[in-house]
Amino acid sequence: QSGKSVLANFVSESIEGIGSYSPTQGVRILEYEKPNFNGNSKGAGCRFELWDCSGDQKFETCWPALMKDSHGVIIIFNPELPSHLKEIEMWYSCFVQQQPLLDSQCLLVAHHKPGSAGDTENLSLAYPMNKLKLIHSNLEDDPEDVRMEFMKYFRSIITLINESREREEMSIIS
Repeated sequence: QSGKSVLANFVSESIEGIGSYSPTQGVRILEYEKPNFNGNSKGAGCRFELWDCSGDQKFETCWPALMKDSHGVIIIFNPELPSHLKEIEMWYSCFVQQQPLLDSQCLLVAHHKPGSAGDTENLSLAYPMNKLKLIHSNLEDDPEDVRMEFMKYFRSIITLINESREREEMSIIS
């Protein structure tokens, strides 16, 4: 109940499931394309898959399949729920450290639901969470800022993928 599906729908410009709250069962995959993603009118578009994973631990047996071949992890939590601050450490350990992904491939999102206090100043995270990129999202107050932060994150993932591909090609050539 942190707002994962709401943010996934917002970022992917999907209207699926808008309205009443319905917990995600296992995983929901959203596919979408972003034409001219690099801001270049001649540039190729980019296809994304967002895997909206349930926060319910009863689906833990599915997690290895969800993680396989992933390029990044976005951990979304409700900063007003103290239990979420503990849970994000477990998500980080399972989805980032055990893959292993680089910390730069992980984005933390403190999602402020409509009508929440939205205190963005006093959120202190314990190590190793405090070294990750953290953004605050509030779709009521600053939806375009939220979209821009997600696009920056996606660009950084694409850069890492391209650099890895170039290194691999160079190792084959040499």
